[in-house]
Amino acid sequence: MLCLWAVPYGLGAGAVDAALNNYVALHYSSRQMSWLHAFWGVGVTISPYIMSFCLSREYGWENGYRSVAVIQTVLVVILVVTLPLWKKAGQKRVETEEVIPKVLSIPQILKIKGVPFVLIAFWVYCALEWTAGLWASSYMVDYRGVSVETAAGFVAVYYLGITIGRVLTGFVADKLGDKQMIRIGILIMAVGVMMIILPFHSTMPALFGLITIGLGSAPVYPCIIHATPSNFGRENSQSLVGIQMASAYIGTTFMPPVFGLIAQHVSVAVYPFYLGILVIIMFAMTEILNRKVKEK
Repeated sequence: MLCLWAVPYGLGAGAVDAALNNYVALHYSSRQMSWLHAFWGVGVTISPYIMSFCLSREYGWENGYRSVAVIQTVLVVILVVTLPLWKKAGQKRVETEEVIPKVLSIPQILKIKGVPFVLIAFWVYCALEWTAGLWASSYMVDYRGVSVETAAGFVAVYYLGITIGRVLTGFVADKLGDKQMIRIGILIMAVGVMMIILPFHSTMPALFGLITIGLGSAPVYPCIIHATPSNFGRENSQSLVGIQMASAYIGTTFMPPVFGLIAQHVSVAVYPFYLGILVIIMFAMTEILNRKVKEK
């Protein structure tokens, strides 16, 4: 039954993800977009503790799901009650006229100049973010000899680093702009990967490299989404954000298992090199996208 109901739950979550991101991209600044995704990190951080609390008090895992269901229901009620506020189109509209979104097919979307590159960038970013988090403990413990407790602690801080990084990004994103924030984020991620690759005698540089990757990841995802209306047109943004989310989920779903196969048949030692390749591809795709947008 869990697997059955996960399907409509996933469909609903995907719809909310695409619609909410597009709404903020159209009507709010890059600052608000960064803070929106920072609160995603808050949710990711809190959710395991909800289940842990229920299990530790012997309430059963079912009550963990019920607790989340109550939170979701309260959220729905709040959203329905505040629908009139959404119609005011936010506080920070870039343009005053109402945007009539175009309904585009996937072939039509792919024909827009620069779209294939942004989709690859999304796919690669999510592949890197989730591979880095899911396989960090295995790499640190099995290859670097770090204790299980230390590795687990730093993986938790990795996700916390993404959250804190997005809070901090909000204070400078409007000044620097989406493109510069993406470049800075990718550069910081590259530094983090190098800290893991370099053969220091101490394991601390590698552990802090993981945190650095988290901090660098912070601005990339929200800034790429926020730049969608300006890159591809406000009337196209809803269709574009939707397919960007789909590309992101493909990277999240398939690329960590791909690394698992590599680790099984080669070695978990290739972990930082795998991440490094993804960083290079991401940088190349975002820079090509910038040039394609300029050519319009």
